[in-house]
Amino acid sequence: MSRTQRDEHHGEDRGGRGLGGFLRSLLSGIPWSERAKSEETLHFERPPGGAIRIDNANANTCVIGEDRDDIEIAVSKTARAESEEEAQRMLDGIRVVAREDGAGELEFEVDIPARWNRRGKADLALKVPRDVRVLVLAANGRVNVEGMHAHVKAKNSNGVVRVGHIRGDVEIHTSNAKVRAESTCGRLLARSSNGKIELNEHEGSVDAATSNGTICCELSGVGKGGVQLATSNGRILLELPDEVDGDLDVRVDNGVIRNQRDLEGKSERAGRLRGTLGVGGKPIRLRASNGTITLR
Repeated sequence: MSRTQRDEHHGEDRGGRGLGGFLRSLLSGIPWSERAKSEETLHFERPPGGAIRIDNANANTCVIGEDRDDIEIAVSKTARAESEEEAQRMLDGIRVVAREDGAGELEFEVDIPARWNRRGKADLALKVPRDVRVLVLAANGRVNVEGMHAHVKAKNSNGVVRVGHIRGDVEIHTSNAKVRAESTCGRLLARSSNGKIELNEHEGSVDAATSNGTICCELSGVGKGGVQLATSNGRILLELPDEVDGDLDVRVDNGVIRNQRDLEGKSERAGRLRGTLGVGGKPIRLRASNGTITLR
């Protein structure tokens, strides 16, 4: 090899090592460039107060009701940081804190160390007794609750809330995401600011409202509290059972009313429809500012 070739070869080695080292040092300083994961399972006795509260701000929470007397929580933790060591250190600091309040209700809170250049979360999958009351608080993760025979309440800001096969009152609040309920029985209240509300095979009263989204509601039975559906910018579709007693009052400001049901004492004018279904009695009120309302 000539001297010139040796010099070029050595230059490439130095350049390669220098560039590689520079890139590695650059990447190592980027927040969340390294990740660590772990899983654990926790067990708790049934709360004497008959209720649990789960506070999990930035991850997914799933609650499944079963025929059991204890509570099992599968925790899937993930941490990101500027290095493998820091990611592992943060992972070790993520905890599920359990405490019992004065009423005997059990609270679970995900505690995550706060650092500007690190990020952590813990997805929770809970198996709980069916008759335990459930409250879930979230901000940026999905919430799913199934199989409960008790009151269920969920509050979320930017994540989907889904409930299914619930026998008990349900209350759902979310700001910028979809609400979905399937096979529920009881009083159902649903609120969303910028999301669709979809209710399938519900039996009982319904109070659902959203500012910017569609409401689709399919009922297998109407409770004493009746039905109230309202949206500012979106359509409403209400499917009632074949036999139903109710006093219908539908209003739309900028849109169309499409009615496929026979009404007694029908009163209809621009943007307003009133009448009686069956023998009447239960209030059925539908409101839309900008959208079509369909009654089937």
